[in-house]
Amino acid sequence: MALAPIPGRLALLVGGGPAPGLNGVISSVTIEAVEQGIEVIGFQDGFKWLVKGDATHLRKLTIEEVKGIYPRGGSVLGTSRTNPAKSDEHMRNVLETLRKLNVTMLVTIGGDDTAYSASQVYQRASGAVRVAHVPKTIDNDLPLPGSAPTFGYETARHLGVGIVRNLAEDARTTSRWYLIVSMGRAAGHLALGIGKAAAATLTIIPEEFRGRPVSIDEVCDILVGSIVKRRSANLNYGVAVLAEGLIEAIGEKGLVTMLNDQQLGRYGNISRDDHGHLRLGDIDFGRMMKDALNQKLRALGLEVTVIDKELGYELRCADPIPFDAEYTRDLGYGAVQFLFSEESAKYGAIISLEGGHLKPLPFETMINPETRRMRTRKVDVDGESYRCARAYMIRLEKRDVEDPARLSRIAEAANMAPEQFRQRFEAVATDG
Repeated sequence: MALAPIPGRLALLVGGGPAPGLNGVISSVTIEAVEQGIEVIGFQDGFKWLVKGDATHLRKLTIEEVKGIYPRGGSVLGTSRTNPAKSDEHMRNVLETLRKLNVTMLVTIGGDDTAYSASQVYQRASGAVRVAHVPKTIDNDLPLPGSAPTFGYETARHLGVGIVRNLAEDARTTSRWYLIVSMGRAAGHLALGIGKAAAATLTIIPEEFRGRPVSIDEVCDILVGSIVKRRSANLNYGVAVLAEGLIEAIGEKGLVTMLNDQQLGRYGNISRDDHGHLRLGDIDFGRMMKDALNQKLRALGLEVTVIDKELGYELRCADPIPFDAEYTRDLGYGAVQFLFSEESAKYGAIISLEGGHLKPLPFETMINPETRRMRTRKVDVDGESYRCARAYMIRLEKRDVEDPARLSRIAEAANMAPEQFRQRFEAVATDG
């Protein structure tokens, strides 16, 4: 379908962390825009060079160049976390560079922070640049309509499940426990999606604590409860998946309270990125939890081999599975359709699909001007899907501490008297 011509160029850039399917969006946007008679350029490394007023790190994108990249992982344009809204000078440099290059349409691909950056470009350009943002994150925590996933999530989950299944077999074969920390800054979708599909022994996500304070001690007690419950059934192995977002649930203050500065330094540094987020990758949360768990197990006289494993970076640049390869083509095509529409002259938008139809979501309805972020889509811990996941986990339940026979058997596995065990662990025993 031929669209109304718009003078100028269309530019593409990628921000934030990688996700499977980035090249699919780049490919589909380029092909559709060129078909409509628009020249397309790609900025390298997100806003990194634009904030400096540097217009040399770009490339012209052609159909011939991009037609074969959609099934490949990574990003041919690279990416960065540079925040152009951090200073007026940086934003002026971005807008002036876009003006010099005759860019009248901009497609940004990224997560929450890139969406905010895109909204500020649109706002500050005062109509000179139409902006469409294609949301991505393997965390699946952006508030898209209905249950629509963010692109990249399904591929990351698919590959993560394979890794966890392999580790589960290793755990069974070698009689050990694996602590797997899955990426997911503020929500447990990826951890739960992997843990549930891989039949992990248990998965712990921040949402289950319903916003109340969480401590390393409490998370360790949940893990110890699962370990001794398995031991009471003569099963000395297991796999626990922990959502990376537990770090933020525990919080900077909680980490410092639990560990003195010298101990905390063993596990990395507490620092923040351009958008104010804790750099979770700088904190070795898996090793921290393993050491804390081992200390509790030794105090009970239990010999358990615990191995920690970070899961995330190996998922982000994987080749997209067919779901994401198709999905990103739809999103890229939809971004161009929106930019050529009359609506894009009225507002900038986040591109989404609902029921197979394009649904542009205006920036002002999606981004909180105070937090500069979208509302985080959390796991619904009251929903059937989560209740099903919990039903198949091996965790301490109230009946384990209330039924004398069950309590006696599990307490024995923990080298404790029944009443002593009940008092120690009943706080982490759930309804099941």
